[in-house]
Amino acid sequence: MKWIRRAGIVIALLVVCCVILFFFLPRFNDYQDEGQLNLAGLSRPVTVTRDDSGIAYIHAENIGDLLFAQGFVTAQDRLFQMQMTRMYYEGRMCELAGAKARDLDVRMRTIGILRMAKKQARILNPALRKQFQHYVDGINTFIKKCPHDLALAFRMAGIKPDLWQVEDCLGVLFYMGYSTAANLTTEIISQMLLDTLGYEKTAMLLPLNINVDDPDDKGFIAMPPKETLGVALPFDPGLLAFAGDRTLRVGSNNWAMAPEKSVTGAAVLSGDPHLDPRILPGVWYPAGLICPGIRAVGVQIPGIPGMGVGRTEHIALSATNNYGDMVDLYIETVDSGNPDHYLEGVNSIAFGHIKERLKIKDKAAPGGFRTEDIDIRTTRRGPVVSKVLKGLNTNKVFTLRFAPLESMTPDIGVLDLLTAKNAEDLSRALQDLSMACFNWVFADTSGNIGHQTSGRVPLRRNGGTFPHVVKESTDNWQGWIAPDQIPGQINPEKKWIGTCNNKTVDTGFPHYYSSYFAPSFRYARLKELMAGKVQQTPLDMWQYQRDTGNVMARRIAPVMARILLANGDTKDLGRILADWDFKDDPEKAGPLIFQAIYRQFALAVFEDDLGPQKVWTLLNAWYYWQERLLQFVLAGDTPFFDDIRTAGKRETMADLFVRAAHAARKELSRTLGDNPAQWRWGDLHTLELVNPLVRKGRLKGLLGTGPMPMGGSGETLYRGWYDFDAPYAVTHCASLRFVADMGDDEKLMAVLPGGASGRTFHPHQKDLVDGFMDGSVQYWWFSDAAIKAHAQETLTLVP
Repeated sequence: MKWIRRAGIVIALLVVCCVILFFFLPRFNDYQDEGQLNLAGLSRPVTVTRDDSGIAYIHAENIGDLLFAQGFVTAQDRLFQMQMTRMYYEGRMCELAGAKARDLDVRMRTIGILRMAKKQARILNPALRKQFQHYVDGINTFIKKCPHDLALAFRMAGIKPDLWQVEDCLGVLFYMGYSTAANLTTEIISQMLLDTLGYEKTAMLLPLNINVDDPDDKGFIAMPPKETLGVALPFDPGLLAFAGDRTLRVGSNNWAMAPEKSVTGAAVLSGDPHLDPRILPGVWYPAGLICPGIRAVGVQIPGIPGMGVGRTEHIALSATNNYGDMVDLYIETVDSGNPDHYLEGVNSIAFGHIKERLKIKDKAAPGGFRTEDIDIRTTRRGPVVSKVLKGLNTNKVFTLRFAPLESMTPDIGVLDLLTAKNAEDLSRALQDLSMACFNWVFADTSGNIGHQTSGRVPLRRNGGTFPHVVKESTDNWQGWIAPDQIPGQINPEKKWIGTCNNKTVDTGFPHYYSSYFAPSFRYARLKELMAGKVQQTPLDMWQYQRDTGNVMARRIAPVMARILLANGDTKDLGRILADWDFKDDPEKAGPLIFQAIYRQFALAVFEDDLGPQKVWTLLNAWYYWQERLLQFVLAGDTPFFDDIRTAGKRETMADLFVRAAHAARKELSRTLGDNPAQWRWGDLHTLELVNPLVRKGRLKGLLGTGPMPMGGSGETLYRGWYDFDAPYAVTHCASLRFVADMGDDEKLMAVLPGGASGRTFHPHQKDLVDGFMDGSVQYWWFSDAAIKAHAQETLTLVP
């Protein structure tokens, strides 16, 4: 009986410990959100009301106090996240991770985001600088005034928060711009294909960029003349890291419908930005910002003042990446007679040199850190981003040129979104947002809807599909595409407008804009849904954000099914595909079988030509090849279907699909058993959110969410993108879903895959996850009456 008593004692102690942890830990890592705080820097009292999701609604008497309070409450909830973002783009991760982060830090120092931010800060409009300073003052006041309220993560990581300056906020903006500059991937892969396959076969694989709304657009990119390319130049795999160091890479859907198409009689906006949300509490910080002349509820990247996506009294807006080409690689020639010079024709020019010092965590060093000095070489186009390449009988290096470094103006438009009262105001503000190429879709209270792009794209003598070979001193950038020529429209005849990272420039566009766009599948599905009803509701918009219809699969799966049904060994897989409705729902076998076979098929098509390493470089860049491979399948033939490793035999598409089916069966059977009818997409296609401090090990699931079955795929509006070389765990999905009915002054529908607070153990770190996953309608509050009715805590900030 003693063991029974001992077991009872142990159980009782465990219960007590659980109770203590349940009640104590959230308070252990909390901050003051009720009562009163006296803060120097305010001119008038500010009220911060938090709802049952912990979202702060800030009421101030002027914009300066409003932005100060926004900086303060953002720091309360997200200061550690802000610190990590800064350290990442500044190239300081060695201070946390030691030497293993050295290469990352060297790359980020080379790109020079902080140098860009400092340059922008020097020329910033004084009035705008003052507004940014209010926000920065709020952050710093929290750091100085509330040292005991700092997040537990700082102590666990062994670091202290840095004080902020205006340039640090600008650095987050420039890092967003670099993260969205996706054409860098196109240039790297194109150069790799040219080196590996030669000129003619590379021409067959260039991306297809199709504007679905332009019946004349076949999507073809013309192969540049051979003499302008770095033919036979060895491929530098180190360049891939520069394309990968972009944690704020944006995908997204957004659309708006006019009052004539809306059941409510008002314009309605829908937006779901696609980012990597896997680190709790998510990418976006939600807040309400209210003062005379401003009422805004939405989200912003922590570290940037104002509202990036959401609605005001006058407008609602959301963004997708439009993939305007703001970045170029250049192939430079090092002067063989003077290795510290590079050549522009016959002119020998000295490399510039930027000195940077890394601080590297090292237990063996005095004080726990050592330093390392690095030398970054630069040309007139930008920093050198490669080692010297031996080829073409001379030394070559790659340099990186980033348009926002050269297109800065004193105004950046980001805070003007709060005060824009109509489409004209909004357009003017977005034209000033030069460092990020976004598709902004908006709606206003007057019933207008529209699409406006931001970001300044260079006018090029040669397009940006391949690195540009420098042969002379003449610049291949000849200015900028004029604001009145960039893509956009207001109040289209069809009474709705939307973008899904798809190509929006048509065949009549007079300039090169980009050679990197999303395939047409998501936008084609959106067109179908918007044409499905004469009038639609805000709830329809909310549900469309979770639509799993796969247009690509609808075109490919029947071809795949017919081939597999004709083969005895694959007939069972073919039958499941033939019966599938082309919706990527988590409880279905069809989407898993389709994705697994098509993935193996793509590998079989390209691996023999590229080899076992380079093929992953291509296939991980989904946008580069998906539309092209679809056309190969629909045509039924291409030289790439033949496996060049099998002498005396010419493989067909059917051969590769059967081979892929066998490989997929072997792969899936190891995990899910031998009966394909019992396989489920959601068994492997999962989203897992993790705590920033515990990303591995036994505590990962306790402090995170564990794997959650998820529908959708990279091709559906309900985005569930996974890395090609690491199937099928979701890496990118909606980082926010929101729908704003401009006739509803009380609320908007919105949800995040995480929570408002970034603090471990905090009740609002992941309390929105269930609603995000099940699709239930969630509300954020817009009117004062609604905010008051749902208030849970109120904090008054007093001068």
